[in-house]
Amino acid sequence: MPSVNGDELAFAGAARQAEMVRAGEVSPKELVQLYLERIARLDPELNAFRKVFAEKAMLEAEQAEARVRAGEERPLLGVPVAIKDEVDVAGEINTHGTDAFTEPAKTDSEMVRRLREAGAIVVGLTLLPELAICGFSESATYGVTRNPWNPQRTPGGSSGGSGSAVAAGLVPIASAGDGAGSIRIPAASCGLFGLKVSRGRVPLDPQLEGWGGLAVEGCLSRSVLDTALWLDVVSGGSREPEAPPAPERPFVEAAKASPGKLKIAWSTLAPRAALPPTVDDVAKGAVADAVDLLGGLGHDVSQRDPEWGYIGNNITARFLGGVAETVREVPHPERLERRTRGFGRLGGILPRSLYEKARGEGRAADAARVNAIFDDHDVLVTPVMGGTALPVRRWEGKGALQTVLGMSRFYPYCVPWNHLGNPAMAVPAGFSAEGMPLSIQVIGRHGEEATLLSLAAQLEAERPWADRRPPIS
Repeated sequence: MPSVNGDELAFAGAARQAEMVRAGEVSPKELVQLYLERIARLDPELNAFRKVFAEKAMLEAEQAEARVRAGEERPLLGVPVAIKDEVDVAGEINTHGTDAFTEPAKTDSEMVRRLREAGAIVVGLTLLPELAICGFSESATYGVTRNPWNPQRTPGGSSGGSGSAVAAGLVPIASAGDGAGSIRIPAASCGLFGLKVSRGRVPLDPQLEGWGGLAVEGCLSRSVLDTALWLDVVSGGSREPEAPPAPERPFVEAAKASPGKLKIAWSTLAPRAALPPTVDDVAKGAVADAVDLLGGLGHDVSQRDPEWGYIGNNITARFLGGVAETVREVPHPERLERRTRGFGRLGGILPRSLYEKARGEGRAADAARVNAIFDDHDVLVTPVMGGTALPVRRWEGKGALQTVLGMSRFYPYCVPWNHLGNPAMAVPAGFSAEGMPLSIQVIGRHGEEATLLSLAAQLEAERPWADRRPPIS
């Protein structure tokens, strides 16, 4: 093993590990061995991984070592990563958290291909709820994924396996997708950094879009710099409508630069869907504390609520309509959970015209109204969710309608930005009295991930979070 302490190395982060590999301070084989040991020891309790590629990862580590000896320089050379089991990995069944798919992927998705090209080593596939629908990571096929801060709490969803794995130091960074909060909710639940990029920033190939344009791909990490490095590797070349232009400078440079003095709006007002949101004082308090910090850092901070209007109507139509389309594409729908089939039926009840209107003129009207807040503010700060991570099995045995109503009340803040396409990030903001992670959401203008990364790095430098580790680690 390397001279550095194993636990310290496990939590060093992807960017630092890449530096260490380049400097010869640690070898790719040592990194892979370290994480395989931790997965074997800790994952039986957490259930973060669906599959671990132990032998294949060691072979790839040997290949990475040959590249290091040859003097090759790749941004993630020798760094282990995990992939959420919703994107194609060549030779593996992309289960989407179900037992309803049987054909292995013929090739890697574009994101995975770019990660491999950058030198990353895929050590395994992380778990998610069926078809990535829910804000918790539980399924009849694969069981309950747990939060390393408290195994009786969920790591969130749908990227809960990735969140649990990164938080517990089972991998330094992991892929995550976000169609209604599925990067930001696990980040907030697990004390991680999670950035949902603008629509079209990261290509979804072989798919053109996910959930009718709601879904994007990204990662969960312990640091802002790690996420910036990941985005530099995987961004660009999307075929999606409204894909933003390439950034003026690499995202890693943005994460190392000062954001300057920003005009920051903050709000705890949540949009309403079918029922009123439930937001506790702890979530509101995290925003208030962050507002004080941001003001102290010299930013111009003021309270202002977005003009939500009836955005919930269009969000509901798009979410359920997108889920229904996904359910219809499943090759063996009879193998899906009863609740998942129920989500499909709920979306199927919606008239197609309502779904298309929500995606088109409804979205355009919502964007014009809500994004007016960015005419005179650079970013908006809100809660990520209605409190700290929920107990596991919160909606076990509940039907689709009860589940979607409950989730819409506790997770109201994230999905509007999938609907509108803005970048939005979950930034760690301390801990509750019971020791659970707190988080704030910061939203920016479309295409302005650089501003968010710079601001997040400033907050991280002022109040570091990556040095605190969960009990299960």
